[in-house]
Amino acid sequence: MPVAAPERHLYRITEAMRLLSMSRSVIYEQLRSGRLRSVKQGRARLVPAVAIQQYVELLMKEAGVSYAENA
Repeated sequence: MPVAAPERHLYRITEAMRLLSMSRSVIYEQLRSGRLRSVKQGRARLVPAVAIQQYVELLMKEAGVSYAENA
């Protein structure tokens, strides 16, 4: 299934929280565990759009949900 290009390539933690509907502590827990990736730019921690997409795909895979079922 083709994925639309993201509006932006990098999101601040607060924006990732909103996009994933998760609390700050859960976001940082996922970052520490390596399930969600991030980058540093200066002092800012940013979450790449592709990392958000991959994290959602991981959650769907763990739940046994495929894209075909959601289309």
